[in-house]
Amino acid sequence: MLIGVPKEIKPDEYRVALTPAGAEMLTRAGHDVVLENGAGLGSGFTDDFYENAGANVVDSAEEVWAKAEMIMKVKEPIAPEWPQMRSGQLLFTYFHFAASEELTRAVVESGAVAIAYETVELASGELPLLTPMSEVAGRMAVQAGAKYLEKPQGGLGVLLGGVPGVNPGKVVILGGGVVGTNAAKMAAGLGANVFILDIDLNRLRYLDDVMPANVSTLFSTRYAIRKQIEDADLVIGAVLIPGAKAPNLVTRPDLALMREGTVIVDVAIDQGGCIETMKPTTHQDPVYSVDGIVHYAVANMPGGVPRSSTLALTNATLPYALALASKGWRGACLDDAALRLGVNVVDGHVTYRGVAEAFDMECREVDDFLSAARQT
Repeated sequence: MLIGVPKEIKPDEYRVALTPAGAEMLTRAGHDVVLENGAGLGSGFTDDFYENAGANVVDSAEEVWAKAEMIMKVKEPIAPEWPQMRSGQLLFTYFHFAASEELTRAVVESGAVAIAYETVELASGELPLLTPMSEVAGRMAVQAGAKYLEKPQGGLGVLLGGVPGVNPGKVVILGGGVVGTNAAKMAAGLGANVFILDIDLNRLRYLDDVMPANVSTLFSTRYAIRKQIEDADLVIGAVLIPGAKAPNLVTRPDLALMREGTVIVDVAIDQGGCIETMKPTTHQDPVYSVDGIVHYAVANMPGGVPRSSTLALTNATLPYALALASKGWRGACLDDAALRLGVNVVDGHVTYRGVAEAFDMECREVDDFLSAARQT
């Protein structure tokens, strides 16, 4: 199979979907790799690394899109890339379709096959291709929150760790999954008082066992959320419903309960955000204020640390990319139930229920498109 890797063009996105080591593994397996020049520079990989790994480096994204049977990306295709998608082409990247009807319909209309990193799901419920970036984003959320709590940045002027004789800051984390757990580790390590809210009692019991003494767990209710944000210094939105739009857990009226200069970091913004007043921002312009509350909603947070993020992401995606290239998407999905759950769009049809429900669209079963392969 011919695998194409275009340069990411979303603002402030410096990651790349394939490392030179990954390109070498694909070419050694008998596949061809075509890469847009400069695609790896943001992550510290120059073109010669890819050429030495057997990849063909070309001058334009258009050539990559035109040649490739499978496109590997990090972020979803944005509007300038939509005309280049074509029927039957396999797109393997983060999509977060439920956050954008326009993107969903563009991919549907293209006739391409879209496999979303974020909905590949193991039997255990683990999301193996989302986990590494959730780990990065959870840790970055605390770094960003700590920065914007500084008074010159519009924050309360609070040091999360405190100092002797001064109380540490209070961090409230909405969601105890991978993002929330990593955020709690970072905040607790700084010395903050941390409160994790979740609706899964088993998860709360686990976190209660493994977290240090300055981390408390709470069952999440509307009352509990409102009560905790009243004196929070930093609120981190870390809620995920795989493939579906995130629920609004903090509403516009709730902001009136908070102190001016409190910071909210919404890591769920890729899925629409779990704070009603959130809208996507960029690394160049990351924050804005609503009712005196600082909002941070960078939609590609891990893109700010591309060297670490690219390595973490490609460690996870490469085995799936090899399977897709070697077996074709139908064969790979027949062999791997987790990968099959990653299929969101096929030949003009939505095949992931959370996406279909977000936009009141018809949902087809993935198995409908695998039957022919199953019979061969």
